[in-house]
Amino acid sequence: MRATRTLATLDEVGGGDHVCQLLDPADDVMDRSRAFVADGALFGDKVVIVSPLTQPTSDVAALVLDPLRLQDSLLAAVRREAASAEREGYRALRVLHHVTSDGCAEGPKRLLRSELDLEEFAADSGALVVCAYQGRGWDPSALEQVRCVHPHHLGSRPASPSFRMYRTGKDGWTVSGVIDTDGAPAFGTILRTLLRQSATVRLLCHTLDFFDASGMTALAGAAGYLPDRKVVLEGTNETVRLAWELSGFTDPSVPVVIAP
Repeated sequence: MRATRTLATLDEVGGGDHVCQLLDPADDVMDRSRAFVADGALFGDKVVIVSPLTQPTSDVAALVLDPLRLQDSLLAAVRREAASAEREGYRALRVLHHVTSDGCAEGPKRLLRSELDLEEFAADSGALVVCAYQGRGWDPSALEQVRCVHPHHLGSRPASPSFRMYRTGKDGWTVSGVIDTDGAPAFGTILRTLLRQSATVRLLCHTLDFFDASGMTALAGAAGYLPDRKVVLEGTNETVRLAWELSGFTDPSVPVVIAP
């Protein structure tokens, strides 16, 4: 079963991992990611580099895709390459997704949707996906949102987000950590993004420690954001259920179901 973890190096990336790597503006993405790319040949993986740099320097064979020139979505492109890798006899697809603040054509909403798509893709296909974020000028709230939907992070700086939401199986998302005043805006935005794609979002909360009032308000607001939508929380602890009840959210008009 997938679980959150912090990696010391990219050598530790395994099948189904979706890793967030934060780079300094002066870092060379290929130098910092060389082990991950080079391990493709070692393990028999097909390597795809998605980068606004048309030809990143690499000493290994890799398919390079310019995100600004893709004719369809990034998800469609990596799915196509995963199918090609399987036909060609590779073990798996290995993706280095290099995102720069000046080379990202997507706004915050589309970037978050793309990262949620990559998270589902990695979980469902067993692909190895590293998202390397680089450059100045990032909207801090947008960067926090995308960090929350990566279950795996490289290194411990900066501090990990207070909660993470990641794909579990085919029909649910695990939520771990604490959703408080700091994390509530990101949580609400992520939920609204998921609810645009699905009428029911199932959250597995066995590793969710606590919601504060702002987190519960974000949950209720996101669930009622669009008509005929519902959020189901499973595996909540007694503290979460009691706080939800005492806060007055157990109302038929709030499309949220909270279960043990």
